[in-house]
Amino acid sequence: MQHESAGPSPVFLLCERRAGLTSLEACGSQNFAETLPTEMSVRIFRELDAESLCRASRTCKLWRSIIDDSEQLWRQQCMLVRAVCRREVDSDRSDGLSWKVTLLRNYSRSQVKAAWLAGRYSSVRSADELLGSKMAPLDAETWGEILQAELDR
Repeated sequence: MQHESAGPSPVFLLCERRAGLTSLEACGSQNFAETLPTEMSVRIFRELDAESLCRASRTCKLWRSIIDDSEQLWRQQCMLVRAVCRREVDSDRSDGLSWKVTLLRNYSRSQVKAAWLAGRYSSVRSADELLGSKMAPLDAETWGEILQAELDR
């Protein structure tokens, strides 16, 4: 059931983008995280993708604290990366790394691996054609998966 409110939804009351934004005071009265319980702020942040979550954590100290302290947020994002980089994510987690560190270690790798597996680079004939493309180091097993996907095409 929806209800009418006098102003915009708290989800849209994000801080204005300002250079040098480093404190809660800079966010002013528009900071939903100051008025909502932490659990509700986490639910709002759960709607963000990994890159947006990292950007949001740089908005103000309160947002950074909420985002950095929520293993639930990082776990959710890490599970998306795990769909592509299962072995790498499982290895990092078994080594005792936090969800956040695991995500940071594997996010770029998952993006590159997904692009290779999807055939984005199937027609590349030389390394020169990859200049300007975002790449990440991949291990021998991952290259084996990519090669098999190419052979199956």
